Amino acid sequence: MLGALPKQFDPRVLIGFDTSDDAGVFQLTPECALVQTVDFFTPIVDDPYLFGAIAAANSLSDVYAMGGVPISSLSILAWPRDGNMEDLGQVLLGGLDKMKEAGCVILGGHSVADAEPKFGYAVTGTVHPSRVLANGGARPGDALVFTKAIGTGVISTALKKGISSVAHMDASIVSMLTLNKEACAAMLQTDAHACTDITGFGLLGHAREMAAASGATLIFDAASVPLLPGAYEYAVAGAIPGGLRNNMDFVGCAVGKAAAVDPVLEQLLYDPQTSGGLLIAMPEAEVAKIRSLYPPARRVGRVVERRNTLLELE
Repeated sequence: MLGALPKQFDPRVLIGFDTSDDAGVFQLTPECALVQTVDFFTPIVDDPYLFGAIAAANSLSDVYAMGGVPISSLSILAWPRDGNMEDLGQVLLGGLDKMKEAGCVILGGHSVADAEPKFGYAVTGTVHPSRVLANGGARPGDALVFTKAIGTGVISTALKKGISSVAHMDASIVSMLTLNKEACAAMLQTDAHACTDITGFGLLGHAREMAAASGATLIFDAASVPLLPGAYEYAVAGAIPGGLRNNMDFVGCAVGKAAAVDPVLEQLLYDPQTSGGLLIAMPEAEVAKIRSLYPPARRVGRVVERRNTLLELE
């Protein structure tokens, strides 16, 4: 349906939606372009303050994935007519505090009455037109670097099933609250070629978009992908979110794998993430540099010439 809509053409649009990038980029001057994105979702934690803060961190992430600096935002809110106003205040406060941490000003927003709460932001950032990091720049020979551990979807599902420990849920929340600000700053000090943030489509879902846009195949060392504490055990116990299954159905046809790949690890590579890390394609020689600047970064794979599949696991 979307493909049938008439396309707009404007030379000032540096990044549109053709390559499934994380945000749009619009050039204002030879030295400045705007990065624009929007994201919102339903509560994934019970604490309203944490929900607001996680939603803000997730909304900001797309700007960082483009190599940009967030400057302003507009809130998007759906709240029940008879909903608790104190909880609403905490949601907004959580978002405000996270936006302050990012140095991003909230200019206003829009709200509607809805039986199911939803919250997020439309975020605007800036980037130099020559420093935009799209998802389509990965080159054969590049290393793949990832900046966070995965497993937030499985751990949230385990919580709903009553089998997640407090410590494991707390670690997942800390990860979701962590801005990609420092990871982006470290990335910009390297010769990075491409970047995307890992959210609802999981690591392999977003990697598929990078591979398709780059005309290359991405190869992942499944065992090297960092996992949040408890994620593997909960996956074994069957705490599999519906989004993970959907991602497998959608992306699985583009994935080739070696027979030795752990099937549980393979599942987790499809796990839908909230406020996940950055997946970066960069020269092998730059991996040590980004790890020194941002120690959580891990080398998780490599880029090769286009093969029969967009993604491969080994």
